Amino acid sequence: MAVVTQFGGRSFCVEVKRDLSTSLSFSSSFQSKLGFESSSRSLCRPREGICGNRRVLKVRCERRVSAVVEKDEALRQGAGGNPAQLSIVMKFGGSSVASAERMKEVAGLILSFPEERPVIVLSAMGKTTNNLLLAGEKAVCCGVSNSKLGFESSSRSLCRPREGICGNRRVLKVRCERRVSAVVEKDEALRQGAGGNPAQLSIVMKFGGSSVASAERMKEVAGLILSFPEERPVIVLSAMGKTTNNLLLAGEKAVCCGVSNVSELHELRFVKELHLKTVDELGLYRTIISGFLVELEQLLKGIAMMKELTPRTSDYLVSFGECMSTRIFAAYLNKIGTKARQYDAFNIGIITTDDFTNADILEATYPAVAKRLHGDWTNDPAIPIVTGFLGKGWKSGAVTTLGRGGSDLTATTIGKALGLREIQVWKDVDGVLTCDPNIYPNAKPVPHLTFDEAAELAYFGSQVLHPQSMRPAREGDIPVRVKNSYNPQAPGTVIDKVRDMSKAVLTSIVLKSNITMLDIVSTRMLGQYGFLAKVFSIFEDLGISVDSVATSEVSVTLTLDPSKLWSRELIQQELDHVVEELKKIAVVHLLQHRSIISLVGNVQRSSLILEKAFNVLRKSGVNVQMISQGASKVNISLVVHDSEAKQCIRALHSAFFENSSLPEGEEADFDQNGSWKPPVPSQTELLSAEA
Repeated sequence: MAVVTQFGGRSFCVEVKRDLSTSLSFSSSFQSKLGFESSSRSLCRPREGICGNRRVLKVRCERRVSAVVEKDEALRQGAGGNPAQLSIVMKFGGSSVASAERMKEVAGLILSFPEERPVIVLSAMGKTTNNLLLAGEKAVCCGVSNSKLGFESSSRSLCRPREGICGNRRVLKVRCERRVSAVVEKDEALRQGAGGNPAQLSIVMKFGGSSVASAERMKEVAGLILSFPEERPVIVLSAMGKTTNNLLLAGEKAVCCGVSNVSELHELRFVKELHLKTVDELGLYRTIISGFLVELEQLLKGIAMMKELTPRTSDYLVSFGECMSTRIFAAYLNKIGTKARQYDAFNIGIITTDDFTNADILEATYPAVAKRLHGDWTNDPAIPIVTGFLGKGWKSGAVTTLGRGGSDLTATTIGKALGLREIQVWKDVDGVLTCDPNIYPNAKPVPHLTFDEAAELAYFGSQVLHPQSMRPAREGDIPVRVKNSYNPQAPGTVIDKVRDMSKAVLTSIVLKSNITMLDIVSTRMLGQYGFLAKVFSIFEDLGISVDSVATSEVSVTLTLDPSKLWSRELIQQELDHVVEELKKIAVVHLLQHRSIISLVGNVQRSSLILEKAFNVLRKSGVNVQMISQGASKVNISLVVHDSEAKQCIRALHSAFFENSSLPEGEEADFDQNGSWKPPVPSQTELLSAEA
C-alpha cells in the first residue's frame, strides 16, 4: 500500500512494505535529514522512485520502523480484541535464506499462513558458517594483510621495500628478516676457511635482556662480537630489557580494560617507544618492526575482546620481544658492514612439548637445527642472530616458551646441535657468584664450576642460569663460559665436566625463599612397601613438583617447588586437598614461609661442611628444620624459617669464603649482621709476631 504525506510543501508517496517479522506503524517524527532514524541493527534505507507523475520515497525497513498500515485484524486480534498468542515456530536453514530471491520466497511462504502467529528462527545465509571457520583457520598462518603495500605480509617474515640512493643510481634496499640475501662486503677472515671454503661456526654467544636494553648497549655488544674476528659466532638474544615483563602485564590488563582502552595501556606504550627509539638511534628503518607493533596491538585487542589470556596466547604475546630485538640487531650489523641473518627459533627446528610457558626441548631439535644453520652458513655465510626463549610445539605448531631464562637453554641447545667449541653466556654480573650480592655485597665470582654444580645452583635459586641449560652442554661436552657484557675483561666463570676439588670445598651458597614444607608421619611406613609411592602419586595427580626430601623409618619431610606451585591458581585449595588426601594415610603438618639454603660444592666432605655450618648457625641462634643431601653429591640443603634466611647466608658466606679454614676446636664468631668476626690474637701470638 502507499501513504501520501507532505514534507516542506512537497507531496511524497511513501510506499511501505510489511516487515516480515514485526507489525508496522507510522510516526510523523522524522529526526534526520532523510526523514527517519536508522541504526546498523534496524536499517531504514531511502530510495527514490516514481508513483504516477509524483516522486515517491520508497522506505525499506527491516526492524522497528513506524508506518501506518492496514492490518489483517484476524491475524493480530484474538477474541475480545486482545492480541492472539504466538502459535508456531518456523525454522529456516541456511539454504532457505541463501540469497535475496530465497528470502523473498520464504517471506511469501510465511505470509501464506495468515491464521498463524509464528516465531521465525533463521540460520546463517548459505555457506557463511563454513567460510567463517575456514577464514579463521587460514588467519592463523596467513599473516596480517596490508592492502596499502599491495602484498600479503606477515610480521614473522616481513619484507618491506624502500627506495634509497647508492652513488648516482637508484636502488631498492630490501630489509628482509627471512630468506633474503643481501649484497654486502664480507670480512673474508670471518667467512672463509682453508681452500676458500667457508669456515664452520665456532661458538655461541648469548646476550641477556640487560645486555641489549638500549641502542647504546646494542652498539657495545656489536663491538664486543666484532672484537673476536677469529670466531664465527651464533648469536642468541633475549628481548630488550623489561620488554617481557611489560608484555605480560599488558596482556593481563587487556583482559579487563576493554578493546577501546588497549592503545592507552602504559605497558604497550613503553614497548613501542623503547623499540622505535632504539631503531631511530641506530639509524635503521622503522619498517623493521612496525609490522610487529601493529600486530602486537591487534593481539592485545583480541585478548581484550575475548576477556581471556590463555597460556598459549601468553607465549605468543611475549614472543614479540625476542622477534623484535633480533631483527633490530641483525639490521644494525648489516648496516655497519657485517653480514648477519635473523632467525626465529620456532622456524629453525627448535621443537618442544606443548607445555605452554614452560616447554621442554625435544630430541628432534638437534638434527633439525644443525641442518638449517649449517646449510645456510655453507651456502651464504652470515652471522646467525637467533631468538632465545622460544620454540614450536610439536603437536600444536604454536609458539612456545622455555620458562624464565630460557634463552640460556636456547644457547646450549644450539651449541650441542652444531657441536661448537664453546658456549658463552653474557650477563650483567662477573660470572656465577658465591652468593646473591643483594643479600651479601662481599660475594665473589666463582672461577670454575662443574655442570652438576651449575645445575644445582640454577635449580635452587641462582638467577644467573636456566635450570635446564646445563643438560645439552653436559651431553655435548661443551664448556660454558659466563661473562659480564658490562665488564668484558673480567675472567668470568668456566663450567665444565670436572674441576680441581682440592681448591674449594664449597663453590656457592644459594637461597630459595617462600617454600612450603610438609611433615608426613605414619607408623604404617614401618616394614611396608609402596608408602612413598602413595605419597608422591598425590603430588603427581596435582602436577606439583617436589624440591627436597628427607625420610626416616616413620616420617617423610619434603618441600614443594614454589616456581611450580605459586604460579598456579587456587593454590590454597590445592594445598588443602593435598593435606586431606595425605591425612588418609598419615599425620600431616603443613609449614609455610620456609627457605632452602643450598651449600653447593664438594659435599663428599659433608662432615666437614656440616660441622662448620652448624657451628655457624648455632652461634647465630638458628634452628635447622630439615637437612637433605642430593644424589648428585654436590649439594646439601638446609631448611630454615624465612625470617632467618638472609642472616644465615651472610654468616655462612663469611665462614666458608672469607675465613676458609678454622683452627681445630675453635668456633667462628659473628656480629649482629651475621658477618664473621676474626678471633682476637693472644698476647703470646702478638709478641711472637713482633719478634
